Amino acid sequence: MNLEIARTLFLLAALATATAAAAAWEEPRPGVISASSHCPLPRVVKPQVDVKPDHDLLLFLFGMSQGLRAQG
Repeated sequence: MNLEIARTLFLLAALATATAAAAAWEEPRPGVISASSHCPLPRVVKPQVDVKPDHDLLLFLFGMSQGLRAQG
């Protein structure tokens, strides 16, 4: 008889724990976020620098490609 009482108490404790966990469960509800309070901007806006081609590098690459041709 003691085993049945212990089993019943364990079952009641497990059910109480599951009930407490279900009551404490908090899920966020879907909702609309106000855009006026949330504005994701970078802290420091880096200026865009125009990239200028390096003419020496272009000349070097042109010379290397001309040197790879077969002489003849």
